[in-house]
Amino acid sequence: MKQWVLAAGMALFVAGVVQADPVEEKYEKACKVCHVAGVANAPKVHDIEAWKPRLDKGMDALLASVKNGLNAMPPGGMCSDCSDEDYKALIKFMSSPEQ
Repeated sequence: MKQWVLAAGMALFVAGVVQADPVEEKYEKACKVCHVAGVANAPKVHDIEAWKPRLDKGMDALLASVKNGLNAMPPGGMCSDCSDEDYKALIKFMSSPEQ
């Protein structure tokens, strides 16, 4: 019985790893450190009001800010392997309501 429970647990773990959302993984790895708490005035994740004035500037302006750095955020944020599409997906994830 213990072996069955262990095997079932491992299967669920592996299934969770395989089905993990790549945007959330990149957020956890690169963005969370500042955006979860609003470090150095970074807009907090899922804080729609904080993101609104930034989104009003348009995605191209936000993308340029990420790629060039802005205030305390270094160029590229903390994501050394992000593409423009990754950055856009991360911005959409962080600026949307929590699900």
